[in-house]
Amino acid sequence: MTISRMLLLSVVCSALLACDRDPPAHAAPSAPPVTDPKPPVPAPTGAPGGPAAEAPAAAQPAALGKPAPDFTLVDTEGATHALSKLRGKTVVLEWFNPDCPFVRFAHSQGPLEDMAGRVARADLVWLSINSGAAGKQGHGVDRNKRARSDYRMPNPILLDESGSVGRAYGAAKTPHLFVIDPDGVLVFRGGIDNAPMGEVDPERPRLPAAKDGERVNYVDTALEDLKQRRPLRLADVPAYGCSVKYAS
Repeated sequence: MTISRMLLLSVVCSALLACDRDPPAHAAPSAPPVTDPKPPVPAPTGAPGGPAAEAPAAAQPAALGKPAPDFTLVDTEGATHALSKLRGKTVVLEWFNPDCPFVRFAHSQGPLEDMAGRVARADLVWLSINSGAAGKQGHGVDRNKRARSDYRMPNPILLDESGSVGRAYGAAKTPHLFVIDPDGVLVFRGGIDNAPMGEVDPERPRLPAAKDGERVNYVDTALEDLKQRRPLRLADVPAYGCSVKYAS
């Protein structure tokens, strides 16, 4: 094993340990816990953090090349977002946890620092989704409002406290990215790039023409392939980061 590889593993392991530190039991959550009613009902507009209409339960996570699971969720500002209303647009879904070290790096000095704004156009929508349960790391309306401001995120952060939307997509990490084409078909899933915490991992997928040590932004590549109307060169790549903090 090379020295650079050992250093990368050390950095990633340290970040993963930090990922799994939930708030202490005596700490007050940033917003009161919310219990989803049964059966689920749509959240009223203007009630950030309230119960949201959930995606149908899926026995298996969404499959590439198939229609993306529909959902309706409320963002930190109280606005409601329905995937079905975005047909005709390319949609990027980014699973988010403001206190995950991988997310902090990506949004402060990594590829997500300006990406949502950079790729924004009339026919492309970027949505961040936090599927963390009440009391878990990075949970709550207030915490995510502050994160959106701190990270200068131009896109909304949607709250999925029940975790049903995250599970429907098979979101396992933060960050975990999914791209839906204008026809509503899921065409990409995976990590943002081949460089956890900014260090290129030579064992991660890369484009055939990429040089050794070259950073590859998988989502940029997917969006470019869609724009050029060609098959995606890297459609299903491993995600890295913290585990999504689902309810037990």
